[in-house]
Amino acid sequence: MEKQIVSTPNAPAAIGPYSQAVKVSDWIFTAGQLGLVPDTREFAGPDVESQTRQALENIRAILKEAGSCLRHVVKTTVFLQDMGEFPRMNGVYAEFFPEDPPARSTVQVAALPMGARVEIEAIATVCDCDEEECPCCEE
Repeated sequence: MEKQIVSTPNAPAAIGPYSQAVKVSDWIFTAGQLGLVPDTREFAGPDVESQTRQALENIRAILKEAGSCLRHVVKTTVFLQDMGEFPRMNGVYAEFFPEDPPARSTVQVAALPMGARVEIEAIATVCDCDEEECPCCEE
């Protein structure tokens, strides 16, 4: 099994020695994504809702580059700077996974890079649809 590095300009470039994602066989493993806007590398906003939304948009862009989409996510891990913000993060998260949500772990951490409120990583499968434009991955 050979690993393939996944990179897209539609998500923030790595801020350290890691890849946006790695694809191995039919699996995609994303790095943790902050709520950074790719073009500006600034947070989408100061609050957990805007940062959660942008982090998930970044994951969506990475998965698209790797041949998948949010519907193929099987597991996420959410790192929160403050577990008291869980309900607000969860409300935005539910918008991205309205049906058959993936398994998820959520933990509070002492700090996140760049003072982020939230960081999210995902594990997904590659879409196995044989069509060039996958109907299940249309967003």
